[in-house]
Amino acid sequence: MGIVTLKNVCKSYPAFDLKNVSFSLEKGKITGFIGRNGAGKTTTIKSMLGLVHTDSGEISYFGLPLNGHETEIKQRIGYSTGTVSWYPRKTIRGIIDTTKRFYQNWDETACRHYMEMFSLDERKKPMELSEGMKVKCNLMVALSHGADVLILDEPTSGLDPFSRDELLELFIKLKENGVTILFSTHITSDLERCADNIIYISGGEIKADCPKPDFMQNYGKPDETLEEIFLRLEKEARA
Repeated sequence: MGIVTLKNVCKSYPAFDLKNVSFSLEKGKITGFIGRNGAGKTTTIKSMLGLVHTDSGEISYFGLPLNGHETEIKQRIGYSTGTVSWYPRKTIRGIIDTTKRFYQNWDETACRHYMEMFSLDERKKPMELSEGMKVKCNLMVALSHGADVLILDEPTSGLDPFSRDELLELFIKLKENGVTILFSTHITSDLERCADNIIYISGGEIKADCPKPDFMQNYGKPDETLEEIFLRLEKEARA
């Protein structure tokens, strides 16, 4: 059993259905989550965070069902999106002081470490930051309470190549320390560098869930990149 498990998760909207989504995340592995806009990635992630009430299915972390153990589980997971949209007029220090009250294992030393690594000024407000710095601010908060699982939704969007490289190195170090990472992104070259496994979702259904080398071999053609495989699969699905 994986450290995170989804089993037959379904969610229906008027114009979209998430259909029997099942997969597991392995401890200490980076899993790339790929799919075009509207494929179901965000609905899946929101379901994993309890932000969407699913119609059916099971979601568990560390052997515990999310339903009934959400507060306990969220002490051990971190979540980061591509932008910061909360408290735009509050200083970064104020955001930290508010957020850390929710985490028993908040690590101020780690917070300072990531703040320095990302060159963040705690006196600034999110509305004063570039898109790339907003991403770094969100990641700093997500990384500061010793999470065992990180759920990252477009974490490198808006970053310059140097900053992206810096973050990918950080993610690799975190997985070496046993952290489990779900990495949803459209920048598939990032996954080529750091992902161990690939989950591919299309039309609300999981189409592939396997180690990255198996995905490249089973779904790719000679010399195709991960991006080229993904684009071809999407074109073929709509042909």
